[in-house]
Amino acid sequence: MLIKTVRGKTPQYGPDCFIADNATLIGDVILGEGCSVWFSAVVRGDVNSITVGDHVNIQDGAVLHGTYQKSATTIGNHVSIGHNAIVHGCTIQDYVLIGMGAIVMDDCIVEPYSIIAAGAVVPKNTHIKRGSVYAGVPAKCIKSVSPELMEGEIERIAKSYSMYASWFKED
Repeated sequence: MLIKTVRGKTPQYGPDCFIADNATLIGDVILGEGCSVWFSAVVRGDVNSITVGDHVNIQDGAVLHGTYQKSATTIGNHVSIGHNAIVHGCTIQDYVLIGMGAIVMDDCIVEPYSIIAAGAVVPKNTHIKRGSVYAGVPAKCIKSVSPELMEGEIERIAKSYSMYASWFKED
């Protein structure tokens, strides 16, 4: 793993985190407990802060960044950020699933129990209400999250990644 201090800020992470060998954490980054940052993921807090809650998985190739002097990135608890997703200068609240290859732009707010579908592009300043599924380019609300999606996808994926991370901590 590459952990790099920038502008006097060194990334910090809580107990029981898994950081893959080639994951990168830079600058003003704080990860809560039980997080996982997977292979080739980049959490780049060089131009603004990135604050991540507990039990968040940042999957392979994902990029978290912000905008200088404008937009920090804040991630809640039990969030899954899919492979190759980009989360940039926005607020992702608890229990959110960001699909593979999705892009969430500056100053967006994604409320709890929402899903951003794979490949979706959420434009700047979009406010996604609790329990919404957004898809497309540009992303639009296509439906509400059902109890089956809530439990079968959002919660299941977050729990699964905690289990996967434990495999890499074994000796």
